[in-house]
Amino acid sequence: MKNWSLALLTAIVLAACSPMEVAGTSDTAPSQADELALEALHQSLLTVDTHIDIPIELGTDLADPGLDGPMQVDFPKMRSGGLDAGFFIVYVGQTSVTPEEYVAAYSKAQDKFAGIERMLARYPEQISLARNPDEVRQILADGRLVAAIGIENAFPLGPNLEHLQEFYDRGARYISLTHFGHNDFGSSSDSRGGAEGYVEPEHQGLSDLGKQLIDKMNALGIMVDVSHTSPDSTLQAAAYSKAPVIASHSGVRALYDHLRNLRDEEIIAIADSGGVIQLVAFDTYMRSVSEENSAAIGQIREELGFGGGQTTTQETVNQYRARLAALDATFPRASVSTLVDNIDYVVNLAGIDHAGISSDFGGGGGIKGWDNISESSAVTAELVSRGYSEEDIRKIWGENLLRVWKGVEEAASR
Repeated sequence: MKNWSLALLTAIVLAACSPMEVAGTSDTAPSQADELALEALHQSLLTVDTHIDIPIELGTDLADPGLDGPMQVDFPKMRSGGLDAGFFIVYVGQTSVTPEEYVAAYSKAQDKFAGIERMLARYPEQISLARNPDEVRQILADGRLVAAIGIENAFPLGPNLEHLQEFYDRGARYISLTHFGHNDFGSSSDSRGGAEGYVEPEHQGLSDLGKQLIDKMNALGIMVDVSHTSPDSTLQAAAYSKAPVIASHSGVRALYDHLRNLRDEEIIAIADSGGVIQLVAFDTYMRSVSEENSAAIGQIREELGFGGGQTTTQETVNQYRARLAALDATFPRASVSTLVDNIDYVVNLAGIDHAGISSDFGGGGGIKGWDNISESSAVTAELVSRGYSEEDIRKIWGENLLRVWKGVEEAASR
């Protein structure tokens, strides 16, 4: 985030072109002045991506974030793309709810924490961990990038929440209650149950343990994340939490009927809690995939050896993304325009204060026009082209999330 003054930015943009021309939506292609004005605007924003998945090798030579390499997010791409802060994710998939699997889930969470901590230790001059919104701003003022930590799936917390304090102490500042598959905390948006396949939820919404978890998260100042939860769990969490809740990486169900997307009543409930919906750049959450398209994707996965149980390198993942992008001519993916359609919908339904942005890079995210974090200004360009003001764009790109995070901290202090 560069410290451009509002007056200077306004002068640059007005001198260069009209607001609509900034994004290249006039009849002529954008000029160099247009592009410079847009880039100046984008680089002035405080930008937060609330969902960046990581490989377990993060911080090693196999996944070095200091290099402009095959990962969708690394430090050179963050700087060129104007991304200031990212929530790096401790993700553990849902498996059978047994004592043995709880132990295994905790071990897998340790691997992800270790990756984030290696990254921070390897590049202390480039990136620092933020534990609150004030630290986000201070780290950026010092010229470094910001890492924050989110937990995707509460399962590794343990059956008695015995690891919650440890995860908080290591920097976790949001936790999603479920992933794909129900658990002891509540029902999931998807009824897959790990190795068993479909299972009936034990709870229609939150369990008593889920409510206990929310109580403890509220007390510590951890944001409650309802991405991946069922509609019942989402509505109950929004109503039960004493602090605002978030959806860290979700889409709009009214635009595309996918189990992972939020219904209107869920969006309104999150907004009514004071929270924010971070709209996600995940292709198949925003469009229908035909049988032919699915078969083509399956063939690519097979040829690259995905799903065979072997370790997948970042280079292979990069090849996979490139080959998916090559399918665009035949099977067009969702685009930056589609993502902003989702943002528009939330803004129109719930208000400008309740929409944000997430990429899900590293975990399947990537759309036409925004396939890695270096291309982030494309989202700003689309927002400008649709008439969003600078203040609105600042809210969407980060200020809304920071406001909610601050509100969760204030609720904890009470």
